[in-house]
Amino acid sequence: MQRPDWAPEKIDIERPSVARMYDYYLGGSHNFAVDRATAQAMIDVVPEAPLMAQANRAFLRRTVQFLVDAGIRQFLDIGSGIPTVGNVHEIAQRIAPESRVVYVDVDPVAVAHSREILNGNDRAAVVQEDLRRADRILANPQVRALLDFDQPIAVMIIAVLHFIPDSDNPGSILRTIREALAPGSYLTLSQASADGRTNQERQDAEQVYQRTDSHLIIRSRQELTKLFDGFDLVPPGVVWVPQWRPDYPDAAEHAERAVFLGGVGRLGE
Repeated sequence: MQRPDWAPEKIDIERPSVARMYDYYLGGSHNFAVDRATAQAMIDVVPEAPLMAQANRAFLRRTVQFLVDAGIRQFLDIGSGIPTVGNVHEIAQRIAPESRVVYVDVDPVAVAHSREILNGNDRAAVVQEDLRRADRILANPQVRALLDFDQPIAVMIIAVLHFIPDSDNPGSILRTIREALAPGSYLTLSQASADGRTNQERQDAEQVYQRTDSHLIIRSRQELTKLFDGFDLVPPGVVWVPQWRPDYPDAAEHAERAVFLGGVGRLGE
């Protein structure tokens, strides 16, 4: 297929990307035919896939609003994805213009478009890096220039952990991040879960993502809760993302259809 102007030369436009599939679920335009085909295969297996992405995006919005209300003015969004309406900096800076945000993503399309959107915003930056190299993220000069690690920071890791296998030790990755944070910092996580799904549904979903560079690793509520080690969970704890402080009670109905579990933890004094 013809390479669009916005696609960096080094990316393989014939191999699906989970970031571009997520963009497709959200109704974005920065995806290729192979991404749409693979995303549609996922929708055939799990018809709620677009709902999952939308519910997860709404969870991000509510958590950022909560964090700003809690006094947080610094955000580190790891695995931020391709920019769509409702980015962290848009939400935070609308409420508190002084908020500073660093986005991190491994996908070059996500990084390129983030830079375009952030042009002229001196309180936001984007870095191309992998969550699995947390030490490199924390030491990155752009990260250190914008964020003060002596003050509380909210780390957002939304819809990323299900691409980090147990062999990469996600608990150790999060411990590295936690040890760099000041007391009063927060950690926000969400992750796809198979709780309430049949084994066949789980296997079918995992098989779809075998086509990408990021294989799907499903975890339970208990497993995700363990990843908040060292943080105090903010009520209501780890729940289906529509159940996390919904805008109105009806919004949490049939919350399990969203497939994603999420929560927010606070680092004590």
